[in-house]
Amino acid sequence: MGDMIEDNETIEEFLARHAVDVEEAVRKAAAQEIMPRWRRLADHEIDRKSGPHDLVTDADRQAELYLTEALRGLLPGSVVVGEEAVHANPASYEGIRGRAPVWIVDPVDGTRQFVNGDTGFCTLVALALGGVVHASWTFAPVREELATAVRGQGAFLDGVRLNAGSPEPGRDLRVATSHPDFMTDDQKRSLLGLRTDGVAPRACGSAGLEYLAVARGESDATAFCWEAAWDHAAGLLLVEEAGGAHLTRAGEPFRITGGNDLPFTAARDEATARRVTGLLAAGA
Repeated sequence: MGDMIEDNETIEEFLARHAVDVEEAVRKAAAQEIMPRWRRLADHEIDRKSGPHDLVTDADRQAELYLTEALRGLLPGSVVVGEEAVHANPASYEGIRGRAPVWIVDPVDGTRQFVNGDTGFCTLVALALGGVVHASWTFAPVREELATAVRGQGAFLDGVRLNAGSPEPGRDLRVATSHPDFMTDDQKRSLLGLRTDGVAPRACGSAGLEYLAVARGESDATAFCWEAAWDHAAGLLLVEEAGGAHLTRAGEPFRITGGNDLPFTAARDEATARRVTGLLAAGA
């Protein structure tokens, strides 16, 4: 790999030395900034961004600040693209397309579930370079589950290797889909393609946990209509390294740098990904 991190260190060498430090930072952010606020949020700690389903809390903001400082400290010269920082300064999203290593952070993925006191939320961190995701961390603090992946080295849940496997023949495909509130009319038509015999679509929860469900074989696929890299980067690598695949409606792998033909899917295997994208294209 032509890009070096520091002192001629490659990103693989950095991960070999510091993956455990990233894990510690993720766990500490959850322990110090997220869990003390779970089921204890006051009204003034919750704000709405683009609409009633797009929430942000003090837990999101403070956990992202914690992770931003910790991750930059681990990898000098890196940049952080976090959901809340981008909301405050949309231009900062361009860091994903830059030349520096980039940490892609969603401090609380599933904020609506978090606000409601549900357990279905997680913290997502991915490390990318040149548009390629090299490592990811998905931490569900209430469930005390940590899923990790390093490109070319497999996906793991609490240290046990994940194998997405393939859907059981003859059973309906379990597909988690985007919420209609966040779709264009064209995307809604695409998703209608999933309303067919042999497919059981349902509304998704936390994107990060939906990817984990695919990587562990509990769900068969996703069908998502938005590109925000903090929701997808960690989970897409997790699914890939568990043996799965991801494809856009155009039949190409999803690019975290954007410009994808949406909707796209992440699925337990290549055949399922092609089946889902075929249905999405037919719906359009």
